[in-house]
Amino acid sequence: MDSESGTPTRDSQLKWYKTTLCLAYQSFGVVYGDLSISPIYVYKSTFSGKLRSHEEDDEILGVFSLVFWTLTVIPLFKYIIFVLGADDNGEGGTFALYSILCRRAKVGLLSASHAPAGDISACSSQLPLKEMRGSVLLKEFFDKHHNSRILLLLVVLLGTSMVIGDGILTPAMSVLSAVNGIKVKATGLDENYTVLIASLMLVGLFALQHIGTHRVGFLFAPVLLAWLLCISIVGFYNTVHWNPGVVRALSPYYVYIFFKKAGKDGWSSLGGVVLCITGAEAMFADLGHFSHLPIRIAFATVVYPCLILAYMGEAAFYTKHKEDLEKSFFKAIPEAVFWPVFIIATLATAVASQAIISATFSIISQCRALSCFPRVKIMHTSNQIHGQIYIPEMNWILMIFCLGVVVGFRDTDMIANAYGLAVITVMFVTTCLMFLIIVMVWKRKVLVAIAFVVVFGSLELLYLSACLAKVHKGGWLPLVFSLVTLSVMCIWHYGTLKKHSYESHNKGSHQCLPTLLPTFLPSTKSSYLLLFSLSQFHMFLSISNFMLAALGRKISIFSIALSGMVIKMLGRRFMLLRVI
Repeated sequence: MDSESGTPTRDSQLKWYKTTLCLAYQSFGVVYGDLSISPIYVYKSTFSGKLRSHEEDDEILGVFSLVFWTLTVIPLFKYIIFVLGADDNGEGGTFALYSILCRRAKVGLLSASHAPAGDISACSSQLPLKEMRGSVLLKEFFDKHHNSRILLLLVVLLGTSMVIGDGILTPAMSVLSAVNGIKVKATGLDENYTVLIASLMLVGLFALQHIGTHRVGFLFAPVLLAWLLCISIVGFYNTVHWNPGVVRALSPYYVYIFFKKAGKDGWSSLGGVVLCITGAEAMFADLGHFSHLPIRIAFATVVYPCLILAYMGEAAFYTKHKEDLEKSFFKAIPEAVFWPVFIIATLATAVASQAIISATFSIISQCRALSCFPRVKIMHTSNQIHGQIYIPEMNWILMIFCLGVVVGFRDTDMIANAYGLAVITVMFVTTCLMFLIIVMVWKRKVLVAIAFVVVFGSLELLYLSACLAKVHKGGWLPLVFSLVTLSVMCIWHYGTLKKHSYESHNKGSHQCLPTLLPTFLPSTKSSYLLLFSLSQFHMFLSISNFMLAALGRKISIFSIALSGMVIKMLGRRFMLLRVI
């Protein structure tokens, strides 16, 4: 009996393991493309500005140390350990955090009826029941100051609009950077050809979106795994062959040496270093397409160690080839494997765009559910995972804007400035919202939330300040995108609130009618029939209110005719009741 009863348990466990590993495999093709492709442009963007006058070993090792600790602190510690636990019924992203605050803490402008029902993640079962003093004080502050609720919503909409802007910049940056690698071999290739090739790849990428995340993940995952394998092997080879001593730069002491020698120029270069964490926010935003465990397994066991090896190998190569720092990642690839790696890199850049495209679909779906985005057609592409969706209108709009950025800018350095500002702004907004989640939803002490903000927010603010200094060099682009998107969402949300207010006001005067008349009827059966008639009458009046309001003063004749039709309809109903 025990063995028989234990068999289903083992089968279910095996099925769960298989499903988890399968989702982890798919996540490579959907979630981690953007993060994994960043070694192509991080060093080039970092040393393309004022830091070009500091191309010494200490500066190169300092940049690698910055990259290592940034990857460790933000994607690994912040997102994998903390932020992924703050999902909203399996959904992630900026709006998911706001939805939790609206429903659980009642501090948002959106009512609980507009926010999705349910509970917050698995962490909710571990929440202490006692209301902390910090949580009470914050709730009182939001209740007392209505403007703070408006400010909170605007901050959330800013972060959301930056993610949508990121969905435009990521494909343009990643694909164009990879295609430009061909100039390492074909130095005389005209720029128009590289732009044409990048544009064709982008069209093909967006044309594949309708097949769904499930199929895209299986299609793209082998490409990205091959890419991660290539850069880790090449990185390990470059480290051993050129400069094994680069391992010393894993110490944060080299960060201190970097800023000591580079000074203000080192601070300015942080706009390039921050590109190493592009795609980290997509891990959270794409949570609805997968779940916590597959994303954590894939990052901790494969993505993170491969990226560290890749950046380490590049740093080792550049310490012996300083003249190639401002050129291309592809200079660090050994001659014997250049073309295979280049082909895989070109394919991987198309995969890289998938992470933010899927995240954009998820976030727009959340905005639409909370009445902050115009109604768009949402297609569910999976029977098993509810969050795997496709939005045709947004897909083609993103494609058009991506092509516009590629054709209009052509310069990856300017796109990188815009790209970095969009990425770090979203991350800082997430950190601010997590402060409220920790105190008001998870019911932890304020000191815990302050420690979270100090550790992660201070680093993000440092990067944000460097990116803001490059607004005039391309950083204005995500600001324009976010301003337009923010305006659309605010106007739509305001109009929706006015519509709900109008409907509730006009429906209120008729709500009591169906409950009054059944007491005058002789039988229960008659009561139900009259209630049915009155419900039709109630709906009829609601529709008529819009028509009467639109006609303005010229309604007297229409009102008389309308009243006659209603009386005639009710008269027939009463005749039916008498027969019954």
